[in-house]
Amino acid sequence: MARVKAVRQHDLVLISWTRNPLVPGSARRIVSSRVIGSAQPCRANLSPNGLLINAFNCLLDNDIGFKVVYRKNTSKISGFVLLERNR
Repeated sequence: MARVKAVRQHDLVLISWTRNPLVPGSARRIVSSRVIGSAQPCRANLSPNGLLINAFNCLLDNDIGFKVVYRKNTSKISGFVLLERNR
């Protein structure tokens, strides 16, 4: 009888962000985030009002393995990004 292995699911991180409309060129800040699976060791970087660049620097690190699979600007000052990690 052949053994059946469970297929490991992908980790997904969805981040919604916004900029301060009163300050041109202001940094993108996280409004909310949702994780399906695990975002370790970057979970602390996904807090509301945190800087999006800090979350990206952690998640897109080559050792972590996340990749951007979709990004969309919903206006000039807001948008969202979806990242995925294959394990």
